[in-house]
Amino acid sequence: MGCRQRPAAGRPRLSGPGDHQRRPAFSLGRRDGAAGLAETLANARAIVAATTLPVSADLENGFGHAPDDCARTLRAAAEAGLAGGAIEDATGDPAEPIYEFRHAVERIAAAAEVARALPFVLTARAENFLHGRPDLDDTIARLQAFAAAGAEVLYAPGLRELAQIRAVCEALEGFPVNVVMGLVGRPFTVAELAAAGVRRISLGGSLARTALGALHRAALEIRDQGSFAFAAGALTGAEVEAYMQPREG
Repeated sequence: MGCRQRPAAGRPRLSGPGDHQRRPAFSLGRRDGAAGLAETLANARAIVAATTLPVSADLENGFGHAPDDCARTLRAAAEAGLAGGAIEDATGDPAEPIYEFRHAVERIAAAAEVARALPFVLTARAENFLHGRPDLDDTIARLQAFAAAGAEVLYAPGLRELAQIRAVCEALEGFPVNVVMGLVGRPFTVAELAAAGVRRISLGGSLARTALGALHRAALEIRDQGSFAFAAGALTGAEVEAYMQPREG
């Protein structure tokens, strides 16, 4: 449904298949991270074709470990019509979840070299806090190195304290910092995040999980109570169609 929605009132904003791979994966009935490059780009093309807004995508770890993999993935993302994308320093290996520092920077540098020749915004993600490594100093050092390597937006998902977010923004003065909301922890307001120095806010898979939560609760109500009170909170068909593009032809 989201791909066909008309842009809501307000300033144009970056839209996309997600800051996490959950949305494409979930739509395919797969777990987080299970969608491959071809499926991710197919999802991206569908969104690009359905909106006039610039679209950014989560490009995982570049769908490969080598710097050349990151460069190849970014080039393919641009060819799919994406205006931006994020590459993370998480390996996908639980035993060694984060790439070694120098290798992580080389991967971002390779992607940035491709991005510089294109109208493409590269976001670099430092994933320590999502993988049991809450080392703020190392996270900041990685983000600074990613910025020096050519990343235009910096992002450390999993920060739960406003002081941590402020420290990252101060250490990266002059570079846009993204923060994800909708995860566990205190839900900071837009005003609080802006005061801390945040320039971009993403929602990850939280909207998809919210919709799935409503579906789950509705199914439990039907199964356990035999009632249908859940429908009281549903949009009407007319309300849904008001967000959709008119039928062609």
